[in-house]
Amino acid sequence: MAPNAPASVPAGETVARIPLDVHAHLVPVDHAALARIADVEWQAEDGALWVDGHLLRVADLYHPERLLGWMDRNGVQRALISAPPPLYRQHLKATQALEWARYLNDGLLEIAARHGERLGALLHLPLEHPTVAQLLEAAYEGSGCAGFALAAGGTSRIDFADARHADLWQALDRRGAFVFIHPGHCCDDRLARFYLENLLGNPYETTVAATQLVMADIPRRYPGIRFCLAHGGGLFAAVCGRLQRGYDTGRPGVPRDIEPPLQAARRFYVDGITHLPAGLRLAAEVFGESHVLFGSDWPFPMGMPEPAIEGGRTA
Repeated sequence: MAPNAPASVPAGETVARIPLDVHAHLVPVDHAALARIADVEWQAEDGALWVDGHLLRVADLYHPERLLGWMDRNGVQRALISAPPPLYRQHLKATQALEWARYLNDGLLEIAARHGERLGALLHLPLEHPTVAQLLEAAYEGSGCAGFALAAGGTSRIDFADARHADLWQALDRRGAFVFIHPGHCCDDRLARFYLENLLGNPYETTVAATQLVMADIPRRYPGIRFCLAHGGGLFAAVCGRLQRGYDTGRPGVPRDIEPPLQAARRFYVDGITHLPAGLRLAAEVFGESHVLFGSDWPFPMGMPEPAIEGGRTA
């Protein structure tokens, strides 16, 4: 069964074709709370959030009922909602990052609570500030959240192998937490043209994060954490054999006391957004078929907005 998937459907209801979407995005809008936060403002005339000098003009992000309508049309029983990358705001200092994450998380929890079993909240932890991430994880103990969401890179301050995250991994392991890893901003200026920051940079950032976890032996040391990688795991499935080769041949800097990469890969979950049947088959081979879950990336066009047409995996 997919993480957090409902065990059964109430009598008299039609069984959904897709029990769980692990990758959907919403943005909470609390006008009073936003008025107290610097560099973020709701623009009523545009129906969009102004964030750090940019308007986030994806209208569906602000309307949970539109997500629920999409779920009904596509037979999706439940969705896990997280903040989209434009709201990661990774330049913030620790105190500001704490305030902003609390705004996002409280808002996502409120949205999820209004819609019962249909929506679950994945709470944002700003990994660029290890102490803040740990504080937030503890603060939401007993909140009823469905799990947590971490940015895969986006700043050089994020290193999933950093020993400063040990307390966070231990806490998440104890919870048996579902932890969704989603790319944020890509730092490579060469990808500024041709939309490559998204097309190539997003899967690259996820791959770096997953590889850091494997090389630090985090999935084996903290088996209670269910790490889920966005977009089919990025490029990780394609390079995992190369990582294994480096491990087998004792390449310089590759730890010898870690779980072999191809074995560690079986501990990850991924969503099925690969946009190519061959990519989906590779993900199933590397991660295990039962670890490839349905994800839509709703409401973004680089996701899977029409799973019936695009062959969405049902998890």
